[in-house]
Amino acid sequence: MRFDGKTALVTGGSRGIGRAIALGLAARGAQVALHYNTNAAAAEAALGALAGGGHIIVRADISHASQVADMVARVVKRMGRIDILVNNAGIYEELPLPDATYDEWIAHFTRTIQVNLLGTANASYCAAKHMIKAGGGRIVNISSRGAFRGEPTAPAYGASKAGMNSLGQSLAKLLAPHKIFVGTVAPGFVDTDMTAGHLSGSDGDEIRRQSPLGRVATPEEVAYVAMFLASDGAEFTTGAIVDVNGASYLRS
Repeated sequence: MRFDGKTALVTGGSRGIGRAIALGLAARGAQVALHYNTNAAAAEAALGALAGGGHIIVRADISHASQVADMVARVVKRMGRIDILVNNAGIYEELPLPDATYDEWIAHFTRTIQVNLLGTANASYCAAKHMIKAGGGRIVNISSRGAFRGEPTAPAYGASKAGMNSLGQSLAKLLAPHKIFVGTVAPGFVDTDMTAGHLSGSDGDEIRRQSPLGRVATPEEVAYVAMFLASDGAEFTTGAIVDVNGASYLRS
């Protein structure tokens, strides 16, 4: 998988899965626009770790539609084009319904949907407009197995990722005539900052036992599948949702 001459925008690219995808794309020849929201130091560190040159960092709050549009416009202005969009930015919040007030419930869903689903939809819209003019491109969404098995203590997260799956499939059908191909990666637990508390806590061993491999995924394993979906030769996978969960949750 080579991405020489390609430009990629990776949202949530300063840490975890996004950082691994950005590193992998750069190592294979891409110029990367690495998005972050609040952690400038992590973004600068990730930028410094990218192989090759011509990479940039770009800040935006993905939950604000105007900032998403501005982010994409800045990337196009500075780098000339966007060939690959990776929608990785997301939040995870737990709020069991019996413990929540109505106002907390509304806020929980509003925050999560705005970032995970609407942010992905808006970034896809803005990038696809440029890709149509350029003659094609790739969009890769980072979803979750929670979209299929349910997230009882984080219902907004599960709902947002299920919406992301449907969005990706709809866009795959719509944009294929424009040579824009859309794929989705659905990981289980991944060893990242976001899951560190769960994996190091009392339920860590149970989480690892969910997979017959006895562990969780590394960010690099998820990144590999994301890069495959973004690569030349993977066009006929458009619309696919690829599970990367170590057989911890199987569906057919």
